[in-house]
Amino acid sequence: MPSRYRSFRCSVPWLILLLQALLLLRSFLGFPGVSDTYSPSNSYPEFQDVNHMVIFGFGFFLMVLRRYGFSSTGFNFLLVVLGVQCSMLAEDLLVFLRGEQNEVGLESLARAFVSVTAVVISTGAVLGRANPVQLIVMTLVELTFFYVSRYINERFLEVPAPLTGMHVYLFGAYFGLALASRFPEAPPGLDKSRSTPKSELFSVLGTVFVWVFWPSFNSILPFLKMQAVINTYLALAVSAVAAFMLSALTSKDGKFRMRCFNPALKLQDTSGVHFTFGLPAVLGAVATVVLIVVEDGIDTRWNELSRLGYDAFVYIGAFCQTISTALITGLITGLILNIKLLKAVHVSKYFDDQFYWEFPHLSVGF
Repeated sequence: MPSRYRSFRCSVPWLILLLQALLLLRSFLGFPGVSDTYSPSNSYPEFQDVNHMVIFGFGFFLMVLRRYGFSSTGFNFLLVVLGVQCSMLAEDLLVFLRGEQNEVGLESLARAFVSVTAVVISTGAVLGRANPVQLIVMTLVELTFFYVSRYINERFLEVPAPLTGMHVYLFGAYFGLALASRFPEAPPGLDKSRSTPKSELFSVLGTVFVWVFWPSFNSILPFLKMQAVINTYLALAVSAVAAFMLSALTSKDGKFRMRCFNPALKLQDTSGVHFTFGLPAVLGAVATVVLIVVEDGIDTRWNELSRLGYDAFVYIGAFCQTISTALITGLITGLILNIKLLKAVHVSKYFDDQFYWEFPHLSVGF
């Protein structure tokens, strides 16, 4: 590796080793008063779909930059496998706080995968700007705050657990956007920030992967699995058709185009997580409240309207609490990640694979 590129030999391996040691220690010691029981499950096909979605789908989805393909897929894989372990530890901690018995099985692993998706979404907002040390620290901090937010929604607002799991899109998108706002902005003429037809094609392929497996992702936690699958698929179909329609209507020559919202909103959002996950999550949260009012209001008597209003207030409160926690903690985490100890990347080295990966055949003129 050329000398002008910074070495992470003294930071990344030791940080990963420390985390693995702590997680291994937990697997042997456990939490006091909590026993593990292995529960049988027949949901492996759904779990496999979610695994494919997070590894393949998001890995290709993030390959939007012309010189950041290795880092997009490689760092995504590292954060997922590390984050799943940390998420399982957080799940065990939640069980300990509730005083329940811990059931080890595919369901606990699936919950961990769902939670780590928040990290993957946030990574898309700071893609190319954050180095591996910053991304690992971001993973630990974000998962901690996400579980705190989930615990508040479940314990104090009494929101059903499957719905709090679906807040992962909302939390991940706005945590990432707040985090990205604390990073220095790339120079306007930086050539490495461009995409190419090949990188765009890989990103579209990842989007299609995520689209195909999204019904399995949304239905892996709820009890009404078939209803969740059907509703998710129909919502995705309508959204895809609307996206094509609006893309053609809003372009000057009537052609379809990718990622047209960032310049208008002036966001630092490398892979477009705001309009891919953030806005749909906001619309979904609003739609949830509307559907609760409509469905429950039909069978509700006049003397029970106060209960209906309370339910709507709870869901609105959970939505506001989730997005507020994401924005505030994202800003704080962004400030933490830019301290000198974490070796922040200079703006001239943004979006560059060679800063982290060996390319012997490209060491000159890369």
